[in-house]
Amino acid sequence: MANWFILAAADEGLIGIAKGIGETFGWNPTLFISQVISFCLVAFVLNKFAYGPIQKVLEDRRRKIAEGLANAEKMKQELARAQAKSEEILTNASKEANRQIAEAREAASKVLEVETQKAVATANDIIAKARQASEAELARMKAELRREVGRLVVETTSKVAGKVLTAEDQQRLADEASRHLAA
Repeated sequence: MANWFILAAADEGLIGIAKGIGETFGWNPTLFISQVISFCLVAFVLNKFAYGPIQKVLEDRRRKIAEGLANAEKMKQELARAQAKSEEILTNASKEANRQIAEAREAASKVLEVETQKAVATANDIIAKARQASEAELARMKAELRREVGRLVVETTSKVAGKVLTAEDQQRLADEASRHLAA
């Protein structure tokens, strides 16, 4: 119990010192308690209406930034896949175009060959017809020439002989002239 008194006396000494300091600085317990209550209210209001919403906004921004970064990474991967796909499509299209060009060239060469053969055949037909026409014309001209030569021989012979030749003599002279011309 003695310890209790010593403590109480020591506490009274401390309380006295505290009172002295409080009076020196103008401490007022009612004012102090009202300021503590005001501080607690301001702290509560700020925590509830300012700090909490600010923390929420900051957390939302962090989340949106993280989502944006994740989306950017996804877009990067999708872009890489799309570029790979487009390169593959371009490569396939190039191969297909080259194949079609080769087929077109081959078809063109076949068409050229067929058309050339047709042109050669047509030219040969024209040449053959021209030869036939030429041979027919030559035969006609030879026949006409024979008749004319026969007529001239008969006419010349009748003038040289000074007599009128009979149809039989004229025919014989024309035949002889034709044989000589044919040989």
